[in-house]
Amino acid sequence: MIFLLRRKHAFKSSLTNPIHFVSNESKGYIFPPLLSPKPSQNPQLNNPRVLTFKPFSTQSSKFPEYEMPTVTWGVVQGRKEKLVSRVIICDYLKSIGIIPDELENLELPSTIEVMRERVEFLQKIGLTIDDFNEYPLMLGCSVRKNIIPVLGYLEKVGIQRSRMGEFVKKYPQVLHASVVVELVPVIRFLRGLDVERQDIGYVLMKYPELLGFKLEGTMSTSVAYLVSIGVNPRDIGPMVTQYPYFLGMRVGTMIKPLVEYLISLGLPKKVLARMFEKRAYIIGYDLEEMVKPNVDCLISFGVQKEKLASIIAQYPQILGLPLKAKLSTQQYFFNLKLKIDPEGFARVIERMPQVISLGQNVMMKPIEFLLGRGILAQDVAKMIVRCPQLVGLQVGLMKNSFYFFKSEMERPLKELVEFPEYFTYGLESRIKPRFMRLKHKGIRCSLSWFLNCSDQRFEERLYGDYVEMESEGPMFVMGGKLELPGNEVVCDEEDESDDEILYRRTVSL
Repeated sequence: MIFLLRRKHAFKSSLTNPIHFVSNESKGYIFPPLLSPKPSQNPQLNNPRVLTFKPFSTQSSKFPEYEMPTVTWGVVQGRKEKLVSRVIICDYLKSIGIIPDELENLELPSTIEVMRERVEFLQKIGLTIDDFNEYPLMLGCSVRKNIIPVLGYLEKVGIQRSRMGEFVKKYPQVLHASVVVELVPVIRFLRGLDVERQDIGYVLMKYPELLGFKLEGTMSTSVAYLVSIGVNPRDIGPMVTQYPYFLGMRVGTMIKPLVEYLISLGLPKKVLARMFEKRAYIIGYDLEEMVKPNVDCLISFGVQKEKLASIIAQYPQILGLPLKAKLSTQQYFFNLKLKIDPEGFARVIERMPQVISLGQNVMMKPIEFLLGRGILAQDVAKMIVRCPQLVGLQVGLMKNSFYFFKSEMERPLKELVEFPEYFTYGLESRIKPRFMRLKHKGIRCSLSWFLNCSDQRFEERLYGDYVEMESEGPMFVMGGKLELPGNEVVCDEEDESDDEILYRRTVSL
């Protein structure tokens, strides 16, 4: 009974006189007097405020530049000490030129030493104070947890170490990314599109924002739409390598409106698909600011609407040029040097839109060559309107063809004026062998009759019972039957639909 009374008295005493804990926020720990740690023989362990870690590297042998610096971590900080540390760190950042205003709601390191080492590490890979001010949130990334794993993985997939700083400047948000959750899936997606492994780094350097896209979002949708209009899935990888930006373009507001507008001009989907495969950057042409104004500009210079599809198929880049200035310059040149009027210039554009981008000094060389052969200026103008490819030919090839025409064929200049396409055929591959066979057979015919046909058609004509009446062949267009300069005419299909002709011209680009 006495024992029970004593325990009851002791319990009551503990409630009225509880044990008082000694608070020591400056040291980071709160210990009751009876539980205070005993002094240790190791002086570093007697200071409970900080712990020091030795240098650490995730892959020290593979990425020595990305080794962890010696980092000092605060174990536990009280509220007051955190505020003091924050003020000290902000003063340090200001002292080196960094404006810490955007870091107000960001958790900062516990000590100035950690922040200093973080700044120095980022400077080591090529970042500057201006870069920090451009994106101060990178200072909130842990060197050990964020920066080292990300940089190591980027180097692994092909970003050169010497350009790592440049990459981070372009897309500093990558430092916040999780390698496993965010970066690895994007790389696997690109590889799944047949982007070559050695091209991954090149693609990321061109468009680093790819690493921030969701796979099930814009990228997948863009690819699916392009495949739906006829783009070969095997060509998606090369397209990404050439112009990765289309992966970030929205189908509904950017890609689809462009496709539908070009189709409305007469371009079949098959032709558009081939254009995109070979020149993916066309997808990036702004419809309202660039494409539509350029189409309107062509019409204002006299180009026929029904010829627009052919022009675009031959020279898709025309949709993205500063067209009005170029057309004005070239029109003035053709009128000044050759007396070709605006209507004639429009026909030149329809047959060879690439003339817009040719230098005037380049065009003058074949023009001067023709004038020097005794062909009248007005006849040279007619020749160029009929076959604008003349202004882009190499004079050396023209000389050889003209010498054979005069010395071996012994024909009048009038025939060249009537059929200037003669200069665009290969001398050794087509002109000589066909002429020799005609000479052996004793057949006398026009240049167009034996040159402007396929090999099969030529054989039929050569062994026919009579020399058929020739009809005017199709006009020459770049990327069509003839190629610049002086290649063979290849036209095995006698009857082709408009879609097939456009398709063939685009494939030959």
